[in-house]
Amino acid sequence: MCVTCGCSDDSEPTITNPEISEVERHHHTHTLPNGTIITHSHSSDRHHEAAHNHAKIHNTTISLEQDILAKNNLIAAQNRGWFKGRNILTLNLMSSPGAGKTTLLTRTINDLKHQLTLSVIEGDQETTNDAQKIRETGCKVVQINTGTGCHLDASMIDRGLQQLNPPLNSVVMIENVGNLVCPALFDLGEQAKVVILSVTEGEDKPIKYPHMFRASEIMIITKIDLLPYVEFDVQKCIEYAHQVNPRIQFFQVSAKTGAGLDSWYKWLSEKVANFSDQILHQL
Repeated sequence: MCVTCGCSDDSEPTITNPEISEVERHHHTHTLPNGTIITHSHSSDRHHEAAHNHAKIHNTTISLEQDILAKNNLIAAQNRGWFKGRNILTLNLMSSPGAGKTTLLTRTINDLKHQLTLSVIEGDQETTNDAQKIRETGCKVVQINTGTGCHLDASMIDRGLQQLNPPLNSVVMIENVGNLVCPALFDLGEQAKVVILSVTEGEDKPIKYPHMFRASEIMIITKIDLLPYVEFDVQKCIEYAHQVNPRIQFFQVSAKTGAGLDSWYKWLSEKVANFSDQILHQL
């Protein structure tokens, strides 16, 4: 449950692997702080709801939030170690709904499929629509549906990886649930966060949602082919982003026309190479 924003994920998230058409609807695992992994099944997490209501009654919501984030960070650290041990670069793609994450992702996969081995974890509240689009590129993909939850968390990624089983020396793209708030708060074990902003959204998003842009290493401004038809000041947007994160890098792209994609692809390829070099130096 995300007590930060008040959303509820009492309904168990489901994970779908389109290759085998199998949906995990009834079983899930928990990793305890001592490393113990337990698996159980149920139709609804009523004990989570009861715990949350109890916390509200006794004004301990802040403590509950801290417990949730602490548990998440523990599993995220385990995910990060898993990725490093297999030389898998992982990026967390975040944006508001409709910013063009899936379109950019499918274009990236199609353009780089002969250079990089990519796999995808798709996050949405409902449907497998985006996972099907990714599957059509020939890329391995699993869909995580969060129900009423507004973000992916480290435990969901852990479960998704069991289904995805990405190969060694590859890249995993995590397309988070469309939301400019909570996804920035939850570490998934990724090597970098990437925020995607469409020119149709308004250039002031970085100062309206500063934590998202402060947490991200890269900002990708999408749909620049629409600039002649919308009121969007690119330079002002970049200035706002630098106000909250002076180190953020940015790219201006159009997945439709291909404009600016070479710079994004160059950064991605260099990121993969640098990540591999870092792991070699640690051995």
